[in-house]
Amino acid sequence: MGNREQGSPEWPPKIALCVGAVVLQEDRVLFVRQAKGQSLEGQWSIPWGVIEPDEPPEAAAVRETEEEGGVKAQVEGLLGLQDLPADGWVAVVFLCRHVSGEPRSDGGIETDGAAYLSLDEMEALGEPFEPWCEWLVRRVMGGAYCLIPPEPGNPYHPNLAFF
Repeated sequence: MGNREQGSPEWPPKIALCVGAVVLQEDRVLFVRQAKGQSLEGQWSIPWGVIEPDEPPEAAAVRETEEEGGVKAQVEGLLGLQDLPADGWVAVVFLCRHVSGEPRSDGGIETDGAAYLSLDEMEALGEPFEPWCEWLVRRVMGGAYCLIPPEPGNPYHPNLAFF
């Protein structure tokens, strides 16, 4: 427990949980460009955001994909977790498949661009990519990942579990 003891003002520990979605459509991945005023302004990233209260992580990933990139997606499985550089922030990242829609930004609220890009198109774009998102997408596109699919037989069904 470290310095955090039960009953102290720091207990329970506070963690901000984010989600990210690597959305595949054939040999391309959905990227969104972060709008002016956002922490990643001008950089292309995967759709991501904070989980809303009482929202399952996989539902948040689907919601963020549609809000930021204009695309409906379906979760295929869990890619992994990433401790983020800011203290207390953790990202849960899902692999998703395109279901419908054409990439579009949210009009500059959080994103000002959206596109499916292949690795070659990423190279040719000549615009900055958020480094971790680029690293992750290159791993996925290169097949260097282990997908953990949803386990529908878990006792908490219909809530999803990934084991």
